[in-house]
Amino acid sequence: MRWLESFLSDRTQEVFYNGELSAVQRIYHGVPQGSVLGPLLFNLYTADVNLVVTHHGLQFHQYADDCQVYVSAPVDEASTTIARLSRCVTDVESWLSASRLRLNPAKTVLIWLGSRQQVDKISDHEVPILSSAITTVDTARDLGVVLDSHLTMSAHVSSVCWSAYCFLRQLRPVARSLSVDAAKTVVHAFISSHLDYCNSLVYGITDNLLRRLQSVQNAAARLVTGT
Repeated sequence: MRWLESFLSDRTQEVFYNGELSAVQRIYHGVPQGSVLGPLLFNLYTADVNLVVTHHGLQFHQYADDCQVYVSAPVDEASTTIARLSRCVTDVESWLSASRLRLNPAKTVLIWLGSRQQVDKISDHEVPILSSAITTVDTARDLGVVLDSHLTMSAHVSSVCWSAYCFLRQLRPVARSLSVDAAKTVVHAFISSHLDYCNSLVYGITDNLLRRLQSVQNAAARLVTGT
């Protein structure tokens, strides 16, 4: 306990701007950014958010300060589900405010997941969140993975291909100046890492989407071999 107390107490900060240092200010809340204990203490601090969400009968996932609230419901219960979700978010915002944290409505998105026939039957496309209304989206990014409402993973494949080809265009002018081993290292760092990230989620995608990912790998191989 003394170790944690010494880690969190007697901390100060100052800001360097335009060649000048601000006055030293004491910090009474939060954890040091970039520290080893920081993420663990933050997760312990925000663990009770799960109790608020489950109280409304919803499910909850959290990764650091990125939270997802989700619920499964039939299409004909979409309106009542939205009402439950709205009440849940209101209670979450109250808990965060009491804990000196802040919910950012601008970074809050809502997406319906289901087959095309099911999603097309839903007429509710806005959810009241605090003082604003959030319109449902067709795609949403979750920890670097782009999910589409029908879970075809087409949006994610497009995002991966776009990023990979951008890196390939930047690497092509300098590829001739690199050795084969150096080119392999660069390709693994900037191309293969994108293809491998959460690749289990693309299991079972269509042949067309698979060919698009394969074309990226082929282009990277040509860059390494100079063919």
